[in-house]
Amino acid sequence: MNDPTPTLPAPARRSHAGSLLLLLLLAIVLGAGGWYGWQQLQAQQARANADAQQQRDALDSRVEALRQAQRAQAQRLQQAEATNRVLRDEVLGIGQRAALIEDSVSRLADPDRHGAQALRLDQVELLLAIGQQRLQLDGDMDGAQRALALAAPLLDGLDDPAYLNLRQALAQERAALDALGADPRIRAQVLLDSLQTGIDATTDARTRDAASANLPWHQRLLRKFVQVQPSARAGLRDHSDREAAIAALQIETGLARAAIERRDEAGLRRALIHIDGWLQTLLAGAPQLAQKRRIVNELKTAPLRHASPLAGTTLQQLRALRGQ
Repeated sequence: MNDPTPTLPAPARRSHAGSLLLLLLLAIVLGAGGWYGWQQLQAQQARANADAQQQRDALDSRVEALRQAQRAQAQRLQQAEATNRVLRDEVLGIGQRAALIEDSVSRLADPDRHGAQALRLDQVELLLAIGQQRLQLDGDMDGAQRALALAAPLLDGLDDPAYLNLRQALAQERAALDALGADPRIRAQVLLDSLQTGIDATTDARTRDAASANLPWHQRLLRKFVQVQPSARAGLRDHSDREAAIAALQIETGLARAAIERRDEAGLRRALIHIDGWLQTLLAGAPQLAQKRRIVNELKTAPLRHASPLAGTTLQQLRALRGQ
């Protein structure tokens, strides 16, 4: 009897399931190992980053320390430079003071600046400076001439031939001042006095009476009814108007006199313009008007101070000689 044996695939299934399980376990082991390795790699990278950050922080701190040290060094260099500059200035000041002391000692040892000769030169220079200032500031010719006259004998007392040209220059300057003549203010005052002379409150009435006395009888009769006078004097019929005009003229004359004393040529011209206008009003038609106006024009062109081209040359030459 043939007893058929059935084929059972169970072992094959077990081996296949075992291989799958083994593969699963192997995959789990590989995954765990990979995860562990990745974790270790991340930790290593974190440690490397932390070390690098620490190194960067250390480098930054060292760079900042170097910068602070550099700034401190620059400040010390600036302080040292300022100190050197101060020391250099002090050394230069000491050198200048030493030069001044040496110059003073040399001047004291100079025979030209020692004793009576130096005193005479100082006196001459002072007198010449006074004369020049009197001439420039106030136009005082007399004061300048007196100062030069006092300086001349002092300069003549010097025996040094180096001052021969200086004495000659002083003589020429004195001659130039003497040739200028009197103070121009005196002539201007005289002209102003002559301009004011003959103008008062009674001049016009007396002139009309004297002229009427010499006229024929019929003209004297007509003058009682008709009077002819220049139009410029139309507003001076009353005695009070003429008095006011004469007072205004006197005020302008006083202003002109003050301008002459101050040597103010511009102020004198302004006052003369007003004086000319009042003269034309007061003396319109009078024969002396032309003469008065000529005096006004002469005053307008008259100088109030002398100008000498040689003024101050002696003082300049003396200072140049003493500076040498």
